Amino acid sequence: MELPIAHIVDLIPQKAPFVMVGKLLQSDEESTKSSFRIQSDNIFVRSGFFQEAGLMENIAQTAALRTGYSAQLQGEPVTVGYIGAVNNFEIFELPKVGDEIITSVKVLTQVLGITVLSGEIWLKDNFLAKCEMKVIVKNE
Repeated sequence: MELPIAHIVDLIPQKAPFVMVGKLLQSDEESTKSSFRIQSDNIFVRSGFFQEAGLMENIAQTAALRTGYSAQLQGEPVTVGYIGAVNNFEIFELPKVGDEIITSVKVLTQVLGITVLSGEIWLKDNFLAKCEMKVIVKNE
């Protein structure tokens, strides 16, 4: 179930130049996986490397993909979510321009519009980053 970026922007509230996901690779009730190729003109690239804020946003947008894909399947509009908290954010290595990272998020708990998830970012066999994130969905 791989969707090209033209469809990705329909699933997340972010728009260019702030899109930090490229393909939806997998999504179900418990987990979602995305990929993203780092481009030289990305707003989070410095000295050829994708920076910490970009990695955090990539995890958040992978979570948004999960919510947006689920909404699309149910014929509902994409909702806006906000990062409520980030815990245990660790970066082991920064990816460079041209790298394609794979990000997975797993739902730990979900109650009253608040989702707590764990996120991991990989580059092939290299574990790049991880965190726990609380995402709050805005009620319309």
